[in-house]
Order: sequence, then C-alpha cells, then structure tokens
Amino acid sequence: MSDITIYHNPACGTSRNTLEMIRNSGEEPAIIYYLDTPPTRDELIKLIVDMGITVRALLRNNVEPYEQLGLGEDPFTDDQLIELMLQHPILINRPIVVTPLGTRLCRPSELVLDILPGRQQSAFSKEDGERVIDESGKRVN
Repeated sequence: MSDITIYHNPACGTSRNTLEMIRNSGEEPAIIYYLDTPPTRDELIKLIVDMGITVRALLRNNVEPYEQLGLGEDPFTDDQLIELMLQHPILINRPIVVTPLGTRLCRPSELVLDILPGRQQSAFSKEDGERVIDESGKRVN
C-alpha cells in the first residue's frame, strides 16, 4: 500500500501527467476521484493548511460556477469559499498530492517531484511532449 494519495481528475492533463510521474517513481498511489468523492470539510481544510496556501489559492477560476457565483469579487470569507468548494467540487484546483514528504498542489505537474520519496525510474515526457525526466531518471532543468 502506497503512502501517496492523489486527488485526481482524469479529464485533466496536468492531473494525468502528475499521476504518471508518481507511477514513474515506482509507486501506485491511492487515487481519489474528488469530483465523485469530494473531501470532507475537515479534509479540505487540512489539505489547505498542509499545503501552506490560502483558500482562494485552491479555487479554480476558469470553470463555470466561478463566474456564476461571483467568486471573482472578494466579499467571500474562507469559510464561505470552502463551503462553495464542497458544494461544487469542480472549484477545487487539482491535482493535490499527499506524500510522507508533504502536500502540494501540483500545478505545474512536475512540482510532484519535490515531494516524491522515490526517484524517477525512467525518462518521462508530459502529454504535450515536454521532457521532464531524462534517460537516467534525473529532472530536466
């Protein structure tokens, strides 16, 4: 059983790339399809605290409910934003990865490399062709 968890949306290229980099380290993470199984309020708050980001930093702003709910304006408290994310999980930015080395919003996907306990086992390129890991398993750039 892996000590790694990914809050994943398989329709998202960044999320798919992140998952594959986890697998390229030899781990099979626990996958939480957060649109189907959203975190609880306590879980969401813990993720935000563990990532060291603001509630607003976890909010996706390029999805339909964002504009409909008027989230571009700033009269919302953190509690209100959390409640809206729980009601509309699509508003939660992704992927979020939890490992023994930390919790991170992996945008861009290669941020996952900073918290993976194992090294990359082979070369890896993102879906768009951008090379991230070379043949020796080392990060490019």
